[in-house]
Amino acid sequence: GKSPLEATKDAVTEIGLAVIATSMTLVAVFLPTAMMPGIPGMFFKQFGWTATIAVLASLVVARLLTPMLAARFLKPHHEVQKDGKILTQYLRVAAWALRNRLAVMVFATLFFIGSIGVALTLPTSFISPSDQGQTRLGVELAPGSTLEDTRAVVEQVLLITGSIPEIRSVLAAVGSPSSGGGPGSMGSGASGDIRKANLTIMIKEREERERDQTAIENELRERLRTIVGARFTIGYGGNGEKMQLVLTGEDPVALMAAAQAVTRDVRGIKGLGNVTSTASLMRPEVMVTPDFARAAEMGVTASAIGETLRVATAGDYDQSLPKLNLPDRQVVIRVQLPVSARQDLATLEQLRVPGRHGLVPLGSVATLELGSGPAQIDRLDRSRNITIDAELGGQPLGAVMPLVAALPSMQNLPVGVHKLDYGEAERMKEMFGSFGIAMLTGVLCVYLVLVLLFKDFLQPITILSALPLSVGGAFGALIIANQYFSMPAMIGLLMLMGITTKNSILLVEYAIVAMRDHGMEQTEALLDACRKRARPIIMTTLAMVAGMSPVALGLDADVSFRAPMAIAVIGGLLTSTLLSLIVVPVVFTLVTWFKTHTPWSFALWAFRGARTMLRGAPPVATAARD
Repeated sequence: GKSPLEATKDAVTEIGLAVIATSMTLVAVFLPTAMMPGIPGMFFKQFGWTATIAVLASLVVARLLTPMLAARFLKPHHEVQKDGKILTQYLRVAAWALRNRLAVMVFATLFFIGSIGVALTLPTSFISPSDQGQTRLGVELAPGSTLEDTRAVVEQVLLITGSIPEIRSVLAAVGSPSSGGGPGSMGSGASGDIRKANLTIMIKEREERERDQTAIENELRERLRTIVGARFTIGYGGNGEKMQLVLTGEDPVALMAAAQAVTRDVRGIKGLGNVTSTASLMRPEVMVTPDFARAAEMGVTASAIGETLRVATAGDYDQSLPKLNLPDRQVVIRVQLPVSARQDLATLEQLRVPGRHGLVPLGSVATLELGSGPAQIDRLDRSRNITIDAELGGQPLGAVMPLVAALPSMQNLPVGVHKLDYGEAERMKEMFGSFGIAMLTGVLCVYLVLVLLFKDFLQPITILSALPLSVGGAFGALIIANQYFSMPAMIGLLMLMGITTKNSILLVEYAIVAMRDHGMEQTEALLDACRKRARPIIMTTLAMVAGMSPVALGLDADVSFRAPMAIAVIGGLLTSTLLSLIVVPVVFTLVTWFKTHTPWSFALWAFRGARTMLRGAPPVATAARD
């Protein structure tokens, strides 16, 4: 029977603490994620700051704009609203739970333990592979292959891609691009590698096909196994597509042997695609061994030998070459020996090298022979390293890495050879570590905020008890949807922490106000809070589920990044809402009993009494009031 203005004032007074507590706990959850270090922190930083600012803005709206609009547009309602069938049934269940607290707590504990077990079986990854409707196919032939050999292999690949109905078009480029003109390079005039080719494959729109991009790539990978003499790489090497394993050591012989053994064993893991190693192919080369005594006698330096061979076989640098100026462009004039001469050691030995008394034959100061070796030597932290790449083929990285670590070659690495975490595996390890710290920091900040707002050290435990109830639903939903526990799923868990805590605050704060201001008995206050707070809690859950459903169902563009987040939020909200409406009142009664029937209550009474005595008031009054 109150006017809209009076009802708005009463609502602002009664639920003001709940609104502030809800906003502050959300800020305490989201703000630590904005401080995460490393590459995962680059993903979480924008999310953390955006969520924090949005929550603070919503707090201002809830405290200022919403009461003003409510006082202006609300209409008085004189009829008493009756409880519906669902609410009546829920209140019966809540009353039964308060009478059977032990059974409820056993069930909640078993549910949490089961959630941990489900989490241990959930596959992990940094980010799930995306479905972009486009992929890349790299072709590499053996060293010494000609342009015609590469073209013939590409023609076979085009026949295979044309037989897959989901592939719309293919753009083939035979020969890799020429090298750039940076310092130390041969410049833009250096020729590309004729034994390589790149094919850009366009896939039909997601609405026009039944399979995702990963399944199409796996079929293409299986069909390419019929082509011999070539190596194929599929995909752009983005997140969730490739595993990188780095071996490092100072002994090149032991490092090479270990890399070959590990590469051979990794190829035996079922489901992995093309497995390559930076040391797997040895390029043919002309090995030049200077005779230092003879070279010193003739005044020939090692740099002069290298300069002569480089200009004769590959040409000089761009800045040292003559140019032909045309009206629309400038053509670099490169002079070098023909291919046949570059493969003839006798011809190379006749090259003239500048010495002290003029030009001398190269063969008189050095020994030339044909051999093979790596095209380049890679180093990491000043140690030689070899990188082994493997296409995941849709498998989660967290499931493949234990299989690789259990290989015999990995268990028996030579002395001095070590494995390093690199690439996506390193980022995933860093992500889980940073996320764990952010979660613990968020829970601690939420607890401290609730202590300050409720002025109680134990009652915030009641609110935080809803957090474990949301974990099982999130992990279960990910398993049902066949999703990985990846970084987007972790973002969903962070969102879930804030929403679940908010629902508990609405329930607990109303019960505390009923007991403190209206003199209700504990059970009566809890049932009254359940009656009056169940509807807004369920409305919040349904609104969040409705907002996340299009993303979880993949109704828009590629949702490989956002879908795990939405699925985790929906699953966690459903279980936490249903269980927290029953478990949280039970935990409230247990915490209250603990405060009044344990030495903790005596210590708290003594602390308050001592504080009152220091202020000059008799401690008896404090004890009576407590």
